[in-house]
Amino acid sequence: MNVKIVFSDIDGTFLTNDHHVTDKTEYAVYQLLNQNIPFVLVSARMPEAIYPITERLGIRIPIICYSGGLVLNESEDGLYSRTIDREVAARLIGVIDKRWSEVTVNYYSGRRWFVRDVGNRRVKHEEEITGATAHKGDFNELLEIGMLPNKILTMSEPADCEQMERELGKMFPELNVVRSSNMLLEIMDKSVSKATGIRVMLNHFDFAPEEAIGFGDNYNDISMFECVGRGIAMDNAPDPVKDVVQDVTDSNDDSGIYSYLVKTGIINAHTFDA
Repeated sequence: MNVKIVFSDIDGTFLTNDHHVTDKTEYAVYQLLNQNIPFVLVSARMPEAIYPITERLGIRIPIICYSGGLVLNESEDGLYSRTIDREVAARLIGVIDKRWSEVTVNYYSGRRWFVRDVGNRRVKHEEEITGATAHKGDFNELLEIGMLPNKILTMSEPADCEQMERELGKMFPELNVVRSSNMLLEIMDKSVSKATGIRVMLNHFDFAPEEAIGFGDNYNDISMFECVGRGIAMDNAPDPVKDVVQDVTDSNDDSGIYSYLVKTGIINAHTFDA
């Protein structure tokens, strides 16, 4: 396979479970870039939760945010943006508030993250993980001034998350409602998926899908796997995710991206200090 571009999910794939990049994974990225093979991070995260990672690595690369709802090139210029319709967003937030009052709702618009309570324990935990900063905001006021959301994210207990995915998916056919973990529910416009962002990026570079590979570990990565030449699931992925890919590599903690790229000869192996 002639690989010209590599896509990777972030959490559970590019990052370890303690939210770090292993030396082997870091080496793999540098080797790709040295070969002029673009490496693109694809995530449900916002830009400000991705750039701290790339800055630590000292690289400037394209990114796909909000699971495809916002696409930026390596110079941080926008290539694509899709928001949720104002009336639909208002109705969605109303239903969540009424049916699942214990859920924490997060409102992402462009490069801003808004919450009702910046002191909320779930919000603080997300800030610690991502390095992004939440801002206090009134969702109805944001909608009124036209600052529409690229994504609504809910944080909840696993049982609520599963129920919300099922019920909101039925209630809002115009939205894409998918879990990115057992506690996080990502909600975007129906047209948005990781495949959306990947198609934008492939068009940007003028590459064909069969020239691309993608790494991921969760259900919201399935659309990515379906629009690249080869999908690779991490060993820590759920079995239903592994069932739809061509290959399974080592886990995120075991530098699965590096392992696969070395095994397939895309990059050379390297000896690391013990």
